Amino acid sequence: MSEVLSQSEIDDLLSALHSGSVDANELKQEQNKKRIKVYDFRRPNKFSKDQIHTLQVIFENFARSLGTFLSAQLRAAVQMDILSVEQLTYEEFIRSIPNPTILNIFTLYPLEGNALMEINPNLGFAFLDRLLGGPGIAPSKIRSLTEIEQTVIERLAQRMLDHLQEPWGSIVELYPTLERVETNPQFTQLVSPTEIMIIVSVETRMNDILGMVNICIPFLVLEPVLDKLTVHYYYSVSNQKSSPENQELIKNRLENTVIPVRAILGKTTITVKDLIELSMGDVIPLERTINDELEVVIGQRTKFLGKPGVFGKRVSIQVSQVIKEEGEYE
Repeated sequence: MSEVLSQSEIDDLLSALHSGSVDANELKQEQNKKRIKVYDFRRPNKFSKDQIHTLQVIFENFARSLGTFLSAQLRAAVQMDILSVEQLTYEEFIRSIPNPTILNIFTLYPLEGNALMEINPNLGFAFLDRLLGGPGIAPSKIRSLTEIEQTVIERLAQRMLDHLQEPWGSIVELYPTLERVETNPQFTQLVSPTEIMIIVSVETRMNDILGMVNICIPFLVLEPVLDKLTVHYYYSVSNQKSSPENQELIKNRLENTVIPVRAILGKTTITVKDLIELSMGDVIPLERTINDELEVVIGQRTKFLGKPGVFGKRVSIQVSQVIKEEGEYE
């Protein structure tokens, strides 16, 4: 956008033209000169502004979905915001991240090639501490992952990557799969150092811990879908997805979704000594009587109360009451 001059600046320019201190012909020649834009051939811009804007919209949806998942999984408020979406060379990205760090290498089937999800070690160890029963505090000194920690972070990373499916659904049906977890960036050579990557930096805050989650996808991986990375295409396909056919498809998928159902017979508290000494025939008293209703848990929520019994030759439960949560519709 051209700069807008104030009235005083316009008056000063006119007085300079009248006095001869500024030559109007020189101004015209300067304006007619071809403007030279610096271009670095070592870092060609392979993504257009429209494509980068579309990627930002996609990953903003990803950040919102992932923040909700992590808040529930870690039982702590997790806020995620897109800080930047830019294109850098692979070498520049590797140099900008700490060593050691948590590098999750994954694929985006049916797209070919590998991509990276880097979790800042302070943030990653805070996640681990929270998942393992701690308050969510990162260690004072960053170290490599133990075998147990690596297994936990692999499971968490795969579930985080699963949230890429929905925001990318309007462009291509992706199936992210975690390949492995590395901690040393220097040993992680996905592409050549000069290869252009799209780097999505997600600022993540959990309690007082602030860190970055960086998604790094090579240009070669996204090249087959570049023509679809436009805002017009993204929103036009999104609107088409609300057709009656798609609504029926979603309804059928929901109706066939498998969810766990559990009936809680009761709870109690015993000492470790009593637990070790348990043997066949011992009786553990529960806090409820045989006349009390049992809780029926759907997924992770108590949805019904019921009476235990037998239906045919199967142990069953008869629903006697529906538990409605606050604000739940009929």
